[in-house]
Formats: sequence, structure tokens, C-alpha cells
Amino acid sequence: MDTVKTNGITLAYRTWGPEHAPPVLLLHCRGADGADWARIAERLATGERPRRVYAPDLRGHGRSDWLGEVPGAYAYEAMRDDLLGFLAAVGAERADVVGHSLGGAVACLLAQAEPAVVRRLVLEDVPAPLPLDPPRPPAPAPDSEPSFDWAMLRATDAQRNAPDPRWWDRMARITMPTLVVAGGTTSPIPQDEVAALAARIPGAALVTVGGGHLVHETRPEQFLAVVEPFLQAPFSEALATTSRTPS
Repeated sequence: MDTVKTNGITLAYRTWGPEHAPPVLLLHCRGADGADWARIAERLATGERPRRVYAPDLRGHGRSDWLGEVPGAYAYEAMRDDLLGFLAAVGAERADVVGHSLGGAVACLLAQAEPAVVRRLVLEDVPAPLPLDPPRPPAPAPDSEPSFDWAMLRATDAQRNAPDPRWWDRMARITMPTLVVAGGTTSPIPQDEVAALAARIPGAALVTVGGGHLVHETRPEQFLAVVEPFLQAPFSEALATTSRTPS
């Protein structure tokens, strides 16, 4: 693993693939880390059109900095700014971004704020950032030491319950080709929320792969069969893909 300094913290990250190949940024879900993407990353890095793959540990996860109860330490916007600095630090001026769950929510904020940085966007089983009713209850304390900062869990729960309304209002700023991959009926994420997110992003395509919330883990071949062609297609074809919404 390597590390970079960005946005006042240290982020750890993993890489695969040729150094000068087109970059792909993979963002994990809450409670995981960059290793969660290893199987997908290896395929993207060694395929017919190899990619340079980056999979950072988000702040509060894995070997990246844990910030405890510092106010605002785990704001989604802070995670977004981490990634903007990360891409600059590794020399990736423009990258395809694939985000799962929390990683997908942060990817949306990155695409809203800096659309020139995101070439194409893939969102895996990401719910719409709308208030939860009823709100998510506090998570019980873990029986053993988790691999992430427990303060991060509490902070992100609070934001999931009452998200900043600007996140939803600014979805129209996401203008790059966007693919939304849904986990289907076995996912704990309400699929109407995933569909609402896809409908809110101009031209986004929604594809239900199934396999539950962990689509890329439970159905890696099907996930890659959808994602790889989308990332590799000429720009005009990617735009054509995102004009359709197959299920």
C-alpha cells in the first residue's frame, strides 16, 4: 500500500495496472476499505484495455487517518475534498469513478463539484440522499475492535438520516455519462430510492444486476459485464447507453 497527504490527512491506497493507463477510482462502502475492490480491480487492470486502478481507504477506514470526534471530520464534503486532492496527488487529472454505497454518495458530490475531474460515473446500489422516515436508529456498540472509526459510523448515520438538501438539489450538475447499478430485491437498500437517484441524474442509466447490496462481490462477472463496456465505450456510445434505463 501507498499513502498520500491530502486535505490535511493521510489516505492509504492500493493500485493495480500500468502506471500510464487511463485511471479508474474505486470507492468502497461504509465499513470496508480499498481491498474490498481487489477482484474487480485486478480484472480492470489486466483486461483487453488495461486501466490504472486506484482504491483508497476513505477517511476513518482501514489504514487512512481516523479522526475521532472532531466536529465535521466525517462530513461527506470532507471525503469529497479528500478525493479531489488524492487525484491531484497521484497525477490523475481526469478519472472514471466507481462508487459503492457511501463511496457512491461521495462520488456524486465529487461529480457535482468538479465535473471536469470525473470522466464517467458508476454508482453501485446508492440510495437517493433524502431524509429517512423513520430515521436510522443508533448502531449498537461492536463486540470487538472494528476496522473503521466508530465515530465515522455515528457521523455518517446522522447525515444519512438528515442529508444536506443541496446534495439532492445539485444532482442536475452531474452531466457526465452515468451508470447506476442496482442490487435488486435482496438488497437492504430500498430499490425505489436507487431508482429515484438514477432518475434525478440527467440521462443516467439504471441497470439491475441483483445479488443484494454487495453487487460487485456477489456477482462480480455480471457487474463487470455491465461496467466494463460502459467505461470502455466511445463517449458518444456511453451517452447513448445512458439514454436508456433497462432493468
